[in-house]
Amino acid sequence: MPDVTLSASFFRRMLKPTAILVLSCVIAVNGSRRLGAFEIVFDPSNYSQNLLTAARALAQINNQVTSLQNQAQSLLNQAKHLTSLPTTVAGQLTSTINQMNSLIGQAKNISFDVQKTQQDFQRLYPRQYAAAVSSDRMVQDATSRWDNSYDGLRQSLTLQSAIIGTLDEDSGTLRTLMTRSSAAVGSLQAQQSANELLALQIKQSLQAQALMATQARADTLRAAEEQASAAAAKERFNRFIGDGHAYAGGK
Repeated sequence: MPDVTLSASFFRRMLKPTAILVLSCVIAVNGSRRLGAFEIVFDPSNYSQNLLTAARALAQINNQVTSLQNQAQSLLNQAKHLTSLPTTVAGQLTSTINQMNSLIGQAKNISFDVQKTQQDFQRLYPRQYAAAVSSDRMVQDATSRWDNSYDGLRQSLTLQSAIIGTLDEDSGTLRTLMTRSSAAVGSLQAQQSANELLALQIKQSLQAQALMATQARADTLRAAEEQASAAAAKERFNRFIGDGHAYAGGK
């Protein structure tokens, strides 16, 4: 019995180190597996996917940058279209037209006023003179008619000279406007240049109309003077001859 007890005690003493050794081996194996989970592992599939995602994000950013650049260029173009001409010839054209109107307004006696023209024409250019009108009155009317014709011719020649004097100025203005039109940076400048070219054309048209009006006025006054002078001469002739019995001869 004591031998059996001794053997069992000895067996237990021998078994304990062995169990500890086995348990240590198991722990070591499991520990090595757990430590392996923290190692960096290269995954080609995952790397390719990440690279493709980054490339797509970069392409999207480039597209946004291009869009912003296009918007900025569009704004610059709009600013050009809204840019006006640095100078204008409107004042120059207006001044020339005012000068022409001033020359026309200098018409004396028979003017371009409708009501005054009718009154003066009826007074100075009668169809015929009545017998009650004195010879002095006819002479005064003849003098007034000559003055009117003279003034009409003078005004027509003055306006012709004024218009001819602006031809060189108009040529320079035309060259300036054509240069501005060619160098226009936007639609607004081009439109303004076109408008000023049209204004120059209108100004020249107004000058031509004014010249035609003054020339026609001068011609009309001369024709009316001739008609009235013929009527006055007829009345003076009738007064000189009388009824045909002014002189009967001696008896």
